[in-house]
Amino acid sequence: MALVQWMMILAVILVAVPFAESQADDQWQQASYEIGTKKITRLHLFLHDMVSGKNPSAVKVADHANTYSSPGYFGFVAMADDILTEGPEPTSKAIGRAQGLIAFASREEFAEVMSMSFVFTDGEFKGSSVSILGRNPILQPVREMPVIGGTGSFRFARGFVVSKTHWVNVTTHDLIEEYHLTIMHY
Repeated sequence: MALVQWMMILAVILVAVPFAESQADDQWQQASYEIGTKKITRLHLFLHDMVSGKNPSAVKVADHANTYSSPGYFGFVAMADDILTEGPEPTSKAIGRAQGLIAFASREEFAEVMSMSFVFTDGEFKGSSVSILGRNPILQPVREMPVIGGTGSFRFARGFVVSKTHWVNVTTHDLIEEYHLTIMHY
């Protein structure tokens, strides 16, 4: 008889625990949909794209036989995990990472398509991210790309970034880019 009672208790636990967990999941999910008031945030930061050395922050993942004979390196694809800092100096405080794909998409000029997440690892927006997707004609003095989303503090983000090259080493292709972000979010 005791075995039957234990089996009944076990059956109740096996049914009750998943039900309780699903209720908690539903409550968490509903709370994550809450929208605050609309805000506009402006950020100024620097992206350090280091492709040389033993530990590059951007690496080639694909190219084509004709890539390097094309004026725009058409077909070159790279993955990046670049450091974002408050200032242009390599010793400046790191506030995040720029992680994503870069693909050279023009056969006639140096123009990349960027799919990049700016992930904030320190400061006011730690744990949040901004998604940028757009064309970046890198030889232009000033470029503009759209912000298409975000997470955390930047939920429902939209806006734009304006970037320019702050410094470049023409031999190694290492560079530092300056970014101004204007982000509408909730």
